[in-house]
Amino acid sequence: MKLKTRIAVCFTVIVAVPVFLSVVLCHVLIDYQSVRIQRKYGISETRVGKNYTSMELYSRMTEDIYNQTEEMAAKRPTKLHDIEYLNELNQELKTKQTYLMVTKGENIIYMGKESAQTADILNQVSNYRSIARVSDAENGLYIGGTLQVLVKQIHFVVEGQEEILYFVTDVSQLMPDIQKFLHDMLLGVLLLIMVTAAVLSFWLYHSITKHLRKMQDATQMIKMGNLDFVLKPDVDDELGTLEKDLEEMRQRLQASAEEKIKFDKESKELISNISHDLKTPVTAIKGYAEGIMDGVSDTPEKMDKYIHTIYNKANEMDLLINELTLYSKIDTNRIPYNFSTISANEYFNDCAEDLTFELESKNVDFNYQNFVDDEVKIIADAEQIRRVIHNIVNNSVKYMDKGRPKINLRVRDVGDFVQVEIEDNGKGIGSKELPHIFERFYRTDTSRNSSKGGSGIGLSIVKKIIEEHGGKIWATSKEKTGTTMIFVLRKYQEGPYGE
Repeated sequence: MKLKTRIAVCFTVIVAVPVFLSVVLCHVLIDYQSVRIQRKYGISETRVGKNYTSMELYSRMTEDIYNQTEEMAAKRPTKLHDIEYLNELNQELKTKQTYLMVTKGENIIYMGKESAQTADILNQVSNYRSIARVSDAENGLYIGGTLQVLVKQIHFVVEGQEEILYFVTDVSQLMPDIQKFLHDMLLGVLLLIMVTAAVLSFWLYHSITKHLRKMQDATQMIKMGNLDFVLKPDVDDELGTLEKDLEEMRQRLQASAEEKIKFDKESKELISNISHDLKTPVTAIKGYAEGIMDGVSDTPEKMDKYIHTIYNKANEMDLLINELTLYSKIDTNRIPYNFSTISANEYFNDCAEDLTFELESKNVDFNYQNFVDDEVKIIADAEQIRRVIHNIVNNSVKYMDKGRPKINLRVRDVGDFVQVEIEDNGKGIGSKELPHIFERFYRTDTSRNSSKGGSGIGLSIVKKIIEEHGGKIWATSKEKTGTTMIFVLRKYQEGPYGE
């Protein structure tokens, strides 16, 4: 679940669940308070807030006492002149926020509660004399304004004179029970909101921090240099994406660290190779120079031999240094390639012509075959491809062990590519060594025979150049028979508009 979806769910639940539970709670509290009101005030069939208005509820609070008093007024009206009886009745009505008042004509003969509002109440009641007594008895008269009372009347006759008994109920405030009901309901709603929010907050917090802890542990391990672990994302959300990115970063750091270790190892090996390969010609140059200074070369023939030897050794050193410089430029992508569209036939014919003269001077039989049509073209840096061919040929000559060395150059058309094959009849390469010959500083000649020389980076340079051309190079070999180096270059193909 996406993080934004979780937040949306939390918001929806925090809003919806408390509302639903509040409705349920209200119904429960209403039923509970209804029962309490029924028991406390003796009201039957009460459903607070459901069936009756507040005035109807206040009216029903005194309904039973009113009916009893009305019956008493009809049967024994003189009883309503009994002050003791009226006091008992008034005391019972106090629990219902009601008091009694009895009038005879314009005079008040009984007052259950001292109140400055008595005159106003009687004045208001007199204005409603047109209202039927039955209606007064059943519902009462609500007097608003500053009075806020509900008045119910019982008319009775004693000794030929009409008297009125009033039930005056104070409705200026809600009943304590209803107040408690509202208080409990509000408290319950707040409690539901707090519990729901707390549960969802804990769920959201736990679902986030669980993944944050994983990532924190991962970053600590990376900080300490430990990259040998795997951070597996187990959710498909923003945090899972972050874990995936962190895992990819760890993999790259690990690959970079491994590459650095490999580079450091190769650098040490390079230093060792250079030290060894430079030491041999330097020693020879030093020895022949000392021979000249000591007068050992006392004849023109010896002097000429010593000088030529010094010159050849210096050339070996220069070749080695140039090879290392070239590799450094290629490895750091500092060689500017000059790509151009060239004819495959013309280009490889020129290369073969150069090789013919070079190999003849080294007593190597050279054979050239070209199976490519004249119109076939390639995109290449002519100088760098020539370097590739010469490096491969020189490497073949260097490790030749046959009395009659041979090198064959073949150029073939293989679909979208031009394939170049350089075959020799040298000593070949073992099957275990063959996969490694294009690695930097790798030598099949572990003895480092000075007659072979080289830094061990010639074929890695060749591989780098071919790959920069978008091609591929590989080798096949058979021990004591020979080796064939094969590389392919992509053909130049014109676009639909001759571009």
